[in-house]
Amino acid sequence: MKLWVLVFITALSVGLSISLVNFHFQGSWYYMLISFLISFTTSFIVFYYLLEKYIYSKVKLIYKMIHNLKLGKDLKEALGEYVSSDPINDVEHEVKEWAGAKKREIELLKRQEKFRREFLSNVSHEFKTPLFAIQGYIETLQDCMTDDPEMALSFLKKAEKNVERLTYLISDLDAITKLETGEMPINYQRFDFAVLAKEVIELLQDRAQKRQISLYIKDKYTTPSFVNADREKIRQVLINLIENSIKYGKENGATAIKIFALHDQFLIEVTDDGMGIEEKHLNRLFERFYRIDTHRSRMEGGTGLGLAIVKHILEAHQQTISVRSTPHIGTTFAFTLQKSDK
Repeated sequence: MKLWVLVFITALSVGLSISLVNFHFQGSWYYMLISFLISFTTSFIVFYYLLEKYIYSKVKLIYKMIHNLKLGKDLKEALGEYVSSDPINDVEHEVKEWAGAKKREIELLKRQEKFRREFLSNVSHEFKTPLFAIQGYIETLQDCMTDDPEMALSFLKKAEKNVERLTYLISDLDAITKLETGEMPINYQRFDFAVLAKEVIELLQDRAQKRQISLYIKDKYTTPSFVNADREKIRQVLINLIENSIKYGKENGATAIKIFALHDQFLIEVTDDGMGIEEKHLNRLFERFYRIDTHRSRMEGGTGLGLAIVKHILEAHQQTISVRSTPHIGTTFAFTLQKSDK
């Protein structure tokens, strides 16, 4: 409500009250009208002056401060001193909006703080495990170097494996950081996704055969599927997803790749018939170091960053990935890629 409207209603109420009282005691319409005009005019002038000087001007000042703080200094200078025509309503709206924004900001900071603590704890744990193992192997190696050369060689190989694990871990962390900051560019090119899928299957065939898992592309999805993306990074996406299906698939099982043509995208699904994932884990699968079965993941030698890398690569392509799963039936990871018409 604008100031003059507020003052007018207040002065009108006072004027009517005084004139009605005057009419009650004197019974004259003439004196009632005179008293109304005098009281209304006086009230309007006095109220307007007092509200403007001691209340409204302060509200406008508060509104200006809030508004300019929200805009920021540079934008404020570009727009000049903004003054609202109805600062009382506007300041209420601005304060509520600002409070809501601050609340969301605080909630985001709390989530980030929780994520930071978990991330640091996970990084520390992931590095500590192989480092302690290497330390133990080296100490044992020193003791049996001359007495038992065979055992020394065995411990040396174990230490080497842990060094490799550290290397993979650092490499994956570096890749995620570069993807997040945009330091790892996406080199778009046109290529046939079906051909790439066959290459990845051939690459991982031996590893799958050790667990008696068959890898294949559904026959009706082997037609040329030209996409516009970074071939090497999408290759990494496929490798990570299929390796994941091999790790958690069942023996004598299968992993299938399906390619569906949408309007301007291809939908790619990687489906296994393995142990499946409980629903409570699905929302956190793409978090760094999140593991469902910690012991088995470490036995398989994973860094816990594979799915996080997959998510970051696809987001860098401005595409999405999702997962659906049923325990003891299987899991499907689905992601999109942009079609390339020419």
